[in-house]
Amino acid sequence: MTNIETLRWVGDWAGHLELIDQTLLPIELATIECRDVETAWEAIKMLRVRGAPAIGIAAAYGVVLGVQPVASGDKESFCRRFEEVTEYLAKSRPTAVNLFWALDRLKRKAAALQGTASPKELAESLLAEARAIHEEDRRICRDIGRHGAELIEDGQGVLTHCNAGGLATADYGTALAVFFAAAESGKRIHVYADETRPLLQGARLTTWELQQRGIPVTLICDSMAAQVMREGRVQAVVTGADRIAANGDAANKIGTYSVALAAAAHKIPFYVAAPQSTFDLSLPSGDGIPIEERDPREITHGFGRQTAPDGIDVYNPAFDVTPAELIAGLICEKGLIQPVTAERIAEVLGACS
Repeated sequence: MTNIETLRWVGDWAGHLELIDQTLLPIELATIECRDVETAWEAIKMLRVRGAPAIGIAAAYGVVLGVQPVASGDKESFCRRFEEVTEYLAKSRPTAVNLFWALDRLKRKAAALQGTASPKELAESLLAEARAIHEEDRRICRDIGRHGAELIEDGQGVLTHCNAGGLATADYGTALAVFFAAAESGKRIHVYADETRPLLQGARLTTWELQQRGIPVTLICDSMAAQVMREGRVQAVVTGADRIAANGDAANKIGTYSVALAAAAHKIPFYVAAPQSTFDLSLPSGDGIPIEERDPREITHGFGRQTAPDGIDVYNPAFDVTPAELIAGLICEKGLIQPVTAERIAEVLGACS
Protein backbone atom coordinates (compact mmCIF):
# COMPACT_ATOMS: atom_id res chain seq x y z
CA MET A 1 0.00 0.00 0.00
CA THR A 2 1.07 3.60 -0.61
CA ASN A 3 1.87 5.34 2.65
CA ILE A 4 -0.92 7.44 4.10
CA GLU A 5 -0.34 11.15 3.55
CA THR A 6 -1.89 12.53 6.70
CA LEU A 7 -1.25 16.16 5.79
CA ARG A 8 0.52 18.14 3.09
CA TRP A 9 1.29 21.72 2.13
CA VAL A 10 0.11 22.84 -1.30
CA GLY A 11 1.95 25.67 -3.08
CA ASP A 12 4.48 28.24 -1.92
CA TRP A 13 4.35 30.43 1.22
CA ALA A 14 0.97 31.73 0.05
CA GLY A 15 -0.43 28.19 -0.30
CA HIS A 16 -2.55 26.12 2.07
CA LEU A 17 -2.60 23.01 4.23
CA GLU A 18 -4.57 19.88 3.32
CA LEU A 19 -5.16 17.12 5.85
CA ILE A 20 -7.21 13.98 6.28
CA ASP A 21 -10.29 14.60 8.43
CA GLN A 22 -9.78 11.74 10.86
CA THR A 23 -13.16 12.29 12.49
CA LEU A 24 -14.74 10.75 9.37
CA LEU A 25 -12.68 7.55 9.31
CA PRO A 26 -13.13 4.66 8.75
CA ILE A 27 -16.39 5.31 6.90
CA GLU A 28 -15.12 8.12 4.72
CA LEU A 29 -11.62 9.10 3.62
CA ALA A 30 -11.84 12.83 2.97
CA THR A 31 -9.49 15.79 3.18
CA ILE A 32 -10.13 19.32 4.36
CA GLU A 33 -8.37 22.49 3.28
CA CYS A 34 -6.96 24.87 5.87
CA ARG A 35 -6.55 28.30 4.30
CA ASP A 36 -6.32 30.28 7.53
CA VAL A 37 -4.94 29.72 11.01
CA GLU A 38 -8.42 29.49 12.53
CA THR A 39 -9.24 26.43 10.42
CA ALA A 40 -5.93 24.82 11.37
CA TRP A 41 -6.58 25.55 15.07
CA GLU A 42 -10.04 23.99 14.82
CA ALA A 43 -8.63 20.91 13.07
CA ILE A 44 -6.14 20.38 15.91
CA LYS A 45 -8.63 21.11 18.69
CA MET A 46 -11.38 18.88 17.28
CA LEU A 47 -9.02 15.97 16.49
CA ARG A 48 -9.41 16.21 12.72
CA VAL A 49 -5.64 15.92 12.90
CA ARG A 50 -4.26 14.15 15.96
CA GLY A 51 -1.24 12.31 17.27
CA ALA A 52 1.63 14.27 18.79
CA PRO A 53 3.96 14.42 15.74
CA ALA A 54 1.13 15.27 13.32
CA ILE A 55 -0.13 17.99 15.66
CA GLY A 56 3.34 19.54 15.69
CA ILE A 57 3.55 19.50 11.89
CA ALA A 58 0.05 20.96 11.53
CA ALA A 59 0.86 23.72 14.01
CA ALA A 60 4.03 24.61 12.10
CA TYR A 61 2.06 24.97 8.88
CA GLY A 62 -0.62 26.82 10.85
CA VAL A 63 1.93 29.51 11.71
CA VAL A 64 2.55 30.06 7.99
CA LEU A 65 -1.18 30.38 7.39
CA GLY A 66 -1.42 32.87 10.21
CA VAL A 67 1.27 35.23 8.90
CA GLN A 68 0.17 35.16 5.24
CA PRO A 69 -2.11 38.24 5.56
CA VAL A 70 0.77 40.42 6.79
CA ALA A 71 3.62 39.03 4.67
CA SER A 72 3.34 41.95 2.26
CA GLY A 73 3.25 44.60 4.97
CA ASP A 74 5.77 46.14 7.35
CA LYS A 75 8.01 44.13 9.65
CA GLU A 76 6.49 45.45 12.87
CA SER A 77 3.03 44.21 11.87
CA PHE A 78 4.49 40.87 10.81
CA CYS A 79 6.30 40.33 14.11
CA ARG A 80 3.21 41.28 16.11
CA ARG A 81 1.05 38.90 14.09
CA PHE A 82 3.62 36.11 14.37
CA GLU A 83 3.53 36.38 18.16
CA GLU A 84 -0.27 36.36 18.20
CA VAL A 85 -0.45 33.31 15.95
CA THR A 86 2.02 31.20 17.94
CA GLU A 87 0.24 32.03 21.20
CA TYR A 88 -3.10 31.18 19.61
CA LEU A 89 -1.98 27.80 18.28
CA ALA A 90 -0.36 26.92 21.61
CA LYS A 91 -3.83 26.93 23.19
CA SER A 92 -5.29 24.28 20.87
CA ARG A 93 -4.08 21.13 22.71
CA PRO A 94 -2.18 21.31 26.04
CA THR A 95 -0.74 17.79 26.44
CA ALA A 96 1.14 16.97 23.21
CA VAL A 97 4.57 18.54 23.68
CA ASN A 98 5.38 18.27 19.94
CA LEU A 99 3.00 21.17 19.41
CA PHE A 100 5.10 23.47 21.59
CA TRP A 101 8.36 22.03 20.27
CA ALA A 102 7.36 22.90 16.70
CA LEU A 103 6.19 26.40 17.63
CA ASP A 104 9.42 27.04 19.55
CA ARG A 105 11.43 25.89 16.55
CA LEU A 106 9.66 28.38 14.29
CA LYS A 107 10.19 31.11 16.89
CA ARG A 108 13.91 30.45 16.83
CA LYS A 109 13.96 30.55 13.04
CA ALA A 110 12.11 33.87 13.00
CA ALA A 111 14.37 35.37 15.69
CA ALA A 112 17.49 34.39 13.76
CA LEU A 113 16.29 36.13 10.59
CA GLN A 114 14.28 39.02 12.00
CA GLY A 115 17.05 41.58 11.71
CA THR A 116 17.78 41.06 8.02
CA ALA A 117 14.80 39.40 6.32
CA SER A 118 11.72 41.08 4.89
CA PRO A 119 8.25 39.89 5.97
CA LYS A 120 7.91 37.86 2.76
CA GLU A 121 11.34 36.30 3.27
CA LEU A 122 10.37 35.47 6.86
CA ALA A 123 7.19 33.76 5.63
CA GLU A 124 9.21 31.75 3.10
CA SER A 125 11.70 30.74 5.79
CA LEU A 126 8.92 29.68 8.16
CA LEU A 127 7.43 27.48 5.46
CA ALA A 128 10.85 25.95 4.78
CA GLU A 129 11.21 25.17 8.49
CA ALA A 130 7.73 23.62 8.63
CA ARG A 131 8.58 21.48 5.61
CA ALA A 132 11.82 20.44 7.31
CA ILE A 133 9.91 19.36 10.43
CA HIS A 134 7.56 17.37 8.20
CA GLU A 135 10.36 15.61 6.31
CA GLU A 136 12.37 14.90 9.45
CA ASP A 137 9.37 13.17 10.98
CA ARG A 138 9.19 10.82 8.00
CA ARG A 139 12.78 9.73 8.55
CA ILE A 140 12.37 9.53 12.32
CA CYS A 141 9.34 7.25 12.03
CA ARG A 142 11.30 4.85 9.82
CA ASP A 143 14.13 4.77 12.36
CA ILE A 144 11.70 4.11 15.22
CA GLY A 145 10.15 1.26 13.25
CA ARG A 146 13.54 -0.27 12.49
CA HIS A 147 14.70 -0.18 16.11
CA GLY A 148 11.38 -1.38 17.50
CA ALA A 149 11.00 -4.27 15.07
CA GLU A 150 14.03 -5.91 16.68
CA LEU A 151 11.97 -6.33 19.87
CA ILE A 152 9.20 -8.27 18.12
CA GLU A 153 9.61 -11.97 17.42
CA ASP A 154 8.11 -13.98 14.58
CA GLY A 155 4.68 -15.35 15.46
CA GLN A 156 4.01 -13.01 18.37
CA GLY A 157 0.77 -11.36 19.34
CA VAL A 158 1.15 -7.65 20.11
CA LEU A 159 -1.26 -5.13 21.60
CA THR A 160 -1.55 -1.39 21.13
CA HIS A 161 -3.77 1.35 22.54
CA CYS A 162 -5.13 4.36 20.63
CA ASN A 163 -3.58 5.24 17.25
CA ALA A 164 0.11 5.90 16.74
CA GLY A 165 0.37 5.09 13.05
CA GLY A 166 0.71 7.02 9.84
CA LEU A 167 -2.39 9.05 10.70
CA ALA A 168 -0.67 10.36 13.84
CA THR A 169 2.60 11.29 12.12
CA ALA A 170 4.04 12.31 8.78
CA ASP A 171 3.30 8.95 7.13
CA TYR A 172 4.57 5.81 8.98
CA GLY A 173 3.86 6.09 12.66
CA THR A 174 5.60 5.44 15.97
CA ALA A 175 4.02 2.45 17.73
CA LEU A 176 2.53 1.13 14.48
CA ALA A 177 5.85 1.75 12.73
CA VAL A 178 7.22 -1.06 14.91
CA PHE A 179 4.55 -3.41 13.58
CA PHE A 180 4.89 -2.20 9.99
CA ALA A 181 8.65 -2.71 10.05
CA ALA A 182 8.35 -6.12 11.70
CA ALA A 183 5.88 -7.26 9.02
CA GLU A 184 8.04 -5.83 6.23
CA SER A 185 11.00 -7.83 7.56
CA GLY A 186 9.00 -11.02 7.15
CA LYS A 187 7.86 -11.54 10.71
CA ARG A 188 4.36 -12.88 11.20
CA ILE A 189 2.53 -10.88 13.85
CA HIS A 190 -1.05 -10.49 15.02
CA VAL A 191 -2.10 -7.15 16.45
CA TYR A 192 -4.77 -6.69 19.12
CA ALA A 193 -6.12 -3.14 19.02
CA ASP A 194 -7.97 -1.62 21.96
CA GLU A 195 -11.00 0.34 20.74
CA THR A 196 -9.83 3.31 22.88
CA ARG A 197 -12.86 4.97 24.40
CA PRO A 198 -14.47 7.42 24.29
CA LEU A 199 -13.53 8.50 20.73
CA LEU A 200 -12.56 5.03 19.47
CA GLN A 201 -9.28 5.94 17.79
CA GLY A 202 -8.21 2.30 17.98
CA ALA A 203 -11.41 0.99 16.42
CA ARG A 204 -11.74 3.71 13.80
CA LEU A 205 -8.11 4.44 12.90
CA THR A 206 -5.66 1.75 14.04
CA THR A 207 -7.64 -1.17 12.66
CA TRP A 208 -8.15 0.72 9.39
CA GLU A 209 -4.42 1.37 8.99
CA LEU A 210 -3.48 -2.22 9.75
CA GLN A 211 -6.12 -3.53 7.34
CA GLN A 212 -4.76 -1.26 4.62
CA ARG A 213 -1.34 -2.86 5.07
CA GLY A 214 -2.65 -6.43 5.27
CA ILE A 215 -1.51 -6.98 8.85
CA PRO A 216 -3.79 -9.33 10.85
CA VAL A 217 -5.63 -7.33 13.50
CA THR A 218 -8.30 -8.13 16.07
CA LEU A 219 -10.33 -5.35 17.66
CA ILE A 220 -11.11 -5.66 21.38
CA CYS A 221 -12.87 -3.47 23.95
CA ASP A 222 -10.54 -1.61 26.30
CA SER A 223 -11.78 -3.72 29.21
CA MET A 224 -10.74 -6.95 27.45
CA ALA A 225 -6.99 -6.27 27.38
CA ALA A 226 -6.17 -8.08 30.63
CA GLN A 227 -8.18 -11.14 29.62
CA VAL A 228 -6.47 -11.31 26.23
CA MET A 229 -3.12 -11.19 28.03
CA ARG A 230 -4.22 -13.86 30.50
CA GLU A 231 -5.14 -16.15 27.60
CA GLY A 232 -1.59 -15.88 26.26
CA ARG A 233 -2.55 -14.10 23.06
CA VAL A 234 -0.20 -11.15 23.62
CA GLN A 235 3.57 -11.24 24.12
CA ALA A 236 4.36 -7.51 23.87
CA VAL A 237 2.62 -4.13 24.12
CA VAL A 238 3.68 -1.06 22.15
CA THR A 239 2.01 2.36 22.45
CA GLY A 240 2.86 5.89 21.43
CA ALA A 241 3.13 8.92 23.70
CA ASP A 242 2.18 12.59 23.69
CA ARG A 243 4.75 13.72 26.26
CA ILE A 244 7.55 11.93 28.11
CA ALA A 245 9.05 13.47 31.24
CA ALA A 246 12.76 13.48 32.07
CA ASN A 247 12.41 10.36 34.25
CA GLY A 248 10.51 8.38 31.57
CA ASP A 249 6.95 8.82 32.83
CA ALA A 250 4.86 8.86 29.65
CA ALA A 251 1.52 10.52 28.91
CA ASN A 252 -0.63 8.81 26.30
CA LYS A 253 -4.31 8.39 25.50
CA ILE A 254 -6.51 7.66 28.51
CA GLY A 255 -6.49 3.93 29.27
CA THR A 256 -2.80 3.40 28.54
CA TYR A 257 -1.91 3.30 32.23
CA SER A 258 -4.43 0.48 32.76
CA VAL A 259 -2.87 -1.48 29.89
CA ALA A 260 0.59 -1.02 31.42
CA LEU A 261 -0.63 -2.30 34.79
CA ALA A 262 -2.20 -5.34 33.15
CA ALA A 263 0.99 -6.01 31.19
CA ALA A 264 3.07 -5.83 34.37
CA ALA A 265 0.72 -8.25 36.12
CA HIS A 266 1.18 -10.75 33.28
CA LYS A 267 4.95 -10.13 32.92
CA ILE A 268 4.54 -8.81 29.38
CA PRO A 269 6.96 -6.09 28.23
CA PHE A 270 5.35 -2.70 27.72
CA TYR A 271 7.16 -0.40 25.27
CA VAL A 272 6.59 3.24 24.36
CA ALA A 273 7.59 4.46 20.89
CA ALA A 274 8.05 8.20 20.36
CA PRO A 275 10.46 10.65 18.71
CA GLN A 276 12.95 12.75 20.64
CA SER A 277 10.66 15.76 20.18
CA THR A 278 8.08 14.09 22.46
CA PHE A 279 10.48 14.16 25.43
CA ASP A 280 10.02 17.12 27.75
CA LEU A 281 13.19 17.21 29.82
CA SER A 282 12.00 20.36 31.60
CA LEU A 283 9.61 18.18 33.61
CA PRO A 284 11.32 15.97 36.23
CA SER A 285 8.37 13.55 36.31
CA GLY A 286 4.96 12.92 34.84
CA ASP A 287 3.33 14.77 37.74
CA GLY A 288 3.95 18.01 35.85
CA ILE A 289 2.39 16.93 32.56
CA PRO A 290 -0.80 18.93 31.88
CA ILE A 291 -3.75 16.63 31.23
CA GLU A 292 -6.36 17.90 28.79
CA GLU A 293 -9.96 17.50 29.92
CA ARG A 294 -12.42 17.31 27.06
CA ASP A 295 -16.12 17.90 26.48
CA PRO A 296 -18.36 15.68 28.70
CA ARG A 297 -20.57 15.05 25.66
CA GLU A 298 -17.86 12.82 24.22
CA ILE A 299 -18.94 10.37 26.93
CA THR A 300 -22.64 11.14 27.38
CA HIS A 301 -23.43 11.59 23.67
CA GLY A 302 -20.74 9.62 21.89
CA PHE A 303 -21.06 9.96 18.10
CA GLY A 304 -24.42 11.68 18.45
CA ARG A 305 -26.33 9.16 20.55
CA GLN A 306 -27.15 9.84 24.19
CA THR A 307 -25.99 7.01 26.44
CA ALA A 308 -26.23 8.60 29.90
CA PRO A 309 -28.95 10.40 31.90
CA ASP A 310 -29.35 14.16 31.58
CA GLY A 311 -27.37 16.12 34.14
CA ILE A 312 -24.97 13.31 35.07
CA ASP A 313 -21.55 14.42 36.36
CA VAL A 314 -18.73 13.51 33.96
CA TYR A 315 -14.94 13.41 34.26
CA ASN A 316 -13.26 13.16 30.87
CA PRO A 317 -9.44 13.37 30.95
CA ALA A 318 -8.04 12.72 27.48
CA PHE A 319 -4.72 11.31 28.73
CA ASP A 320 -3.13 9.46 31.62
CA VAL A 321 0.48 9.00 32.70
CA THR A 322 2.23 5.63 32.82
CA PRO A 323 5.04 5.57 35.43
CA ALA A 324 8.51 4.80 34.10
CA GLU A 325 8.83 1.69 36.26
CA LEU A 326 6.10 0.01 34.18
CA ILE A 327 7.87 0.73 30.87
CA ALA A 328 10.31 -1.91 29.60
CA GLY A 329 11.89 0.47 27.12
CA LEU A 330 11.45 3.72 25.21
CA ILE A 331 11.91 3.39 21.45
CA CYS A 332 13.10 6.60 19.78
CA GLU A 333 14.92 7.37 16.53
CA LYS A 334 18.28 6.76 18.23
CA GLY A 335 17.38 3.27 19.45
CA LEU A 336 16.07 1.62 22.59
CA ILE A 337 16.36 3.52 25.87
CA GLN A 338 16.69 0.86 28.53
CA PRO A 339 16.48 0.89 31.50
CA VAL A 340 13.96 3.71 31.61
CA THR A 341 15.66 6.08 34.04
CA ALA A 342 16.41 9.79 34.03
CA GLU A 343 20.12 9.04 33.77
CA ARG A 344 19.76 6.76 30.74
CA ILE A 345 17.37 9.15 28.99
CA ALA A 346 19.74 12.07 29.52
CA GLU A 347 22.63 9.97 28.24
CA VAL A 348 20.88 8.94 25.02
CA LEU A 349 19.19 12.24 24.26
CA GLY A 350 22.25 14.22 25.24
CA ALA A 351 24.28 12.23 22.74
CA CYS A 352 21.87 13.05 19.92
CA SER A 353 21.30 16.73 20.67
